Amino acid sequence: MSGARPGSGAEAVHPDLAGAVAVVTGGGRGLGLSMARALGRQGCHVALLDLLPGVEDTGAELASETGLPALGRGADVTDAGDLRAAFDAVAERLGTPRVLVTAAGIAAWADAEDQPPEQWRRVLDVNLTGTFLACQAFARHALPAGRGAVVTVGSMSASIVNVPQHQAAYNASKAGVEHLTRSLAVEWAPRGLRVNAVSPGYTLSDMTRQFTDARPELRRRWEELTPMGRMGEPSDLDGVVAFLASDAARFVTGQAIVVDGGYTLL
Repeated sequence: MSGARPGSGAEAVHPDLAGAVAVVTGGGRGLGLSMARALGRQGCHVALLDLLPGVEDTGAELASETGLPALGRGADVTDAGDLRAAFDAVAERLGTPRVLVTAAGIAAWADAEDQPPEQWRRVLDVNLTGTFLACQAFARHALPAGRGAVVTVGSMSASIVNVPQHQAAYNASKAGVEHLTRSLAVEWAPRGLRVNAVSPGYTLSDMTRQFTDARPELRRRWEELTPMGRMGEPSDLDGVVAFLASDAARFVTGQAIVVDGGYTLL
């Protein structure tokens, strides 16, 4: 397929995704954009939703890469009305969304005893409430169609406490995302929607670089704690996302697939 990268882990192996409309929140850069590209290589018509300036141009670039319809649109995942309008626009331009990936997320390093309440709320608002609102907006289109797949982006931080950073808000938000995933999976399974999570370990991304750029020793520590001896690449998630979005996972729902190089085994 046009735009495929050998060895990316997400070559076009799921023919049922060809022509499916996929929406990726946080799709303007980082893990979200990598996942969007992976779905594009599967033949999906992809919509990138993000507040980043230039997301419209990124959508146009994705369309050029894949030779398929794609778009970028500004959207705030903490604003239910904004998300509804964005999904309505996607449905009008590309068709009924069949796949959702909720990659919008932020992190904060703060000592719990001193963390400002507004910072705590912001992390929960974007990571947890934003995931719920995106799922809600997606479901308004996918449930009437009786078919759809949601891939939330959790984290290994949902089940372990990362060290040495202090990130109680992030950990709590991702634990919430994974239990939300299970809750929606049970509620929507009888109506044709599957809901699963991909849960990355330490992965080279814009989010992790905000910490490693300030504290270079962090990357060395994280790699030492990972049995595979390295941080993940965004493309390490591509195959899992494509699988969960596709009919190959038609009997899989409510699961969180950890992609962490073995970190949580120790």
